[in-house]
Amino acid sequence: MDDDLPSGLDPEQFSARIFGTGAPRSGAGLELAPFRGVRFGPRVDPSAVTCPPYDLLDRDQVERLKAGEGHNIVRLTLPEDYREAASTLRRWLADGTLITDPAPALYLYETGGRRGLIGALGLRAEADKVVLPHENVYPGPVRDRLALMTETRANLEPIFLVYEGGGDTARIIDATAEGPPLLDFHADGQTHRLWSITDPALHARVAADLGPRQALIADGHHRYATYRALQARAAPGDRHDRNAWDYGLALLVDSTRHPPHLGAIHRVLPGLPPDAALRGAAEVFTTNELAWPEALPALRNARGPAFLLGGGEGLHLLTDPKADLLERVMPAGHSPRWRALDTAVLDHLLIGSVWRVPEDEHSVEVVHDDPLAAVERARRTGGTAVILNPLKVEDVLAVAAEGDRVPRKSTSFAPKPRTGLVLRLLDLG
Repeated sequence: MDDDLPSGLDPEQFSARIFGTGAPRSGAGLELAPFRGVRFGPRVDPSAVTCPPYDLLDRDQVERLKAGEGHNIVRLTLPEDYREAASTLRRWLADGTLITDPAPALYLYETGGRRGLIGALGLRAEADKVVLPHENVYPGPVRDRLALMTETRANLEPIFLVYEGGGDTARIIDATAEGPPLLDFHADGQTHRLWSITDPALHARVAADLGPRQALIADGHHRYATYRALQARAAPGDRHDRNAWDYGLALLVDSTRHPPHLGAIHRVLPGLPPDAALRGAAEVFTTNELAWPEALPALRNARGPAFLLGGGEGLHLLTDPKADLLERVMPAGHSPRWRALDTAVLDHLLIGSVWRVPEDEHSVEVVHDDPLAAVERARRTGGTAVILNPLKVEDVLAVAAEGDRVPRKSTSFAPKPRTGLVLRLLDLG
């Protein structure tokens, strides 16, 4: 199953290969096509069977979700076994837990006051400058999602993209939201609503409006890379009338009307003791011990690359890295803007050069937005937490527009789409 994915490559090489030009294309411009969505039927409570995206859930959360409502979508997105997920999906379709909508649709999704369209995103090579990735990906998570999507023949949760809109699609969204939604429920402190747009004339208007535009992948790089891997491996005889492999499930949000929140993604290094981390960091940074009330404001106000180390008895602010060492360890071939990103400095100066920790999903864990949760996780494992400032949206957009990518897990765009609202089966197109 995995032998067609490139191996022996670092994240930059792997990302360039999988986002590159080798896979077939399905068109020229930005495309969000209607599809026959699969949704939970009326006999289940949507607040009990939906959940956050798979990569935001820790092990304890997954176990709690599995122990609750027996039909939570996490049984498909994070199964014990890929074949078990496929079997569960087929069973839920057969017994009516999941239902298939009768007509192709685009789905309007609203949460946190922001609205976007869920549809089948036309996959594009990065060279087309239509769908822009901004982060590198790792082979491990792509192989995991590829195995799952291959067994289930389904896109189980949408990726999240933003684009500069304000055109006809915005008017269609506003008019649709005036009608009654398919779903309206409260979960995780937010109201979630879903509408269906089935009129082919409206689909054509959306297609005409989106065609000249480009979109930035805000969340879901590994799943988009998986879509591309599926697209590349699909044999001509395995293609359906609509070339189902040339599309992937996505939420597209107009950032001019609904600007996303950009949060930080903190690091936890479970195998690195806090005292050893601090000793190494002190050789290349100025360090100051701070208490919680002053630590986060001090990090936010720091100029240049800055981090908070936690996990031990106190918090330590790292500022002013040694310029000569920084110049020596930062990789060539990137813009000055990229080389000044906090996550690039963290990856190459601290994690790679000073601490010499392998940067993979096992040695470097991530926690979205919540610095206290990162410190608590580090303390449970005897490891080190690194608290970061969020990147600036303008830096992310500028790096992506230059054809470069910020380091892996640099951004946490929100609000992310809730998993389980609508699924896309490849056999349905």
